[in-house]
Amino acid sequence: MNATTLTSPSLQRVSVLVMAVFQKMLMAAGVVFIVGVVGIQSGFIGPDLPLIQKLWPAEAVADGVDEADAVEADEDASAEVLAPRLRGAMDYVTRRYKVSTEAVQPIFATAQAIGRELHIDPLLIIAVIGVESGFNPFSQSVFGAQGLMQVVPRFHQDKLPEESASFLDPVTNVQIGARVLKESIRRQGGLEEGLQQFGGALGDAGRRYAGKVLAERQRLEQAAQRLRAA
Repeated sequence: MNATTLTSPSLQRVSVLVMAVFQKMLMAAGVVFIVGVVGIQSGFIGPDLPLIQKLWPAEAVADGVDEADAVEADEDASAEVLAPRLRGAMDYVTRRYKVSTEAVQPIFATAQAIGRELHIDPLLIIAVIGVESGFNPFSQSVFGAQGLMQVVPRFHQDKLPEESASFLDPVTNVQIGARVLKESIRRQGGLEEGLQQFGGALGDAGRRYAGKVLAERQRLEQAAQRLRAA
């Protein structure tokens, strides 16, 4: 009788404790399930991720997304296949300015793409880069002109693709510089006059700046022709 009396309350307390724990587990599982369903329906959670990563996106998942974005960006940068004319000019640039092919390939790809978009000879863009900065992407003048095409940031902030972009980024600088060059040619009504304005030398009757750029473009063209003839 005494043993029965002592044992029953103990068993009852254990049973209550087990039931309480079980109820909490069920509640937690329910919350996780609801969060998962809402996340999938809203598109926040992709259906192709494992369930544990859907519900608890760990650092490994975040790192995987970052790596995928980086790979995609690299593929976009290398997607522009250079025309033979630009490949020959690039060989000339690597030797003349003592820069690596890997360093100038994105510059040439950008010049080709933006030249096609703006209807500007990409070799003209490359020639301007050679004259302005010698392919030094970190070049800066005493007047504040920056980068490969020596763009002055205070005059062309509106041309930045996004607020976080930098004028010292080679691709961004070439894209903006080419647009500035296009505007200069259009405003001045001719190539040489536009080059003079771009170079800040409108007052030079001898057009020496335009002469330098056009002479460099001629050398680039000759290099491209030699490659085609080889």
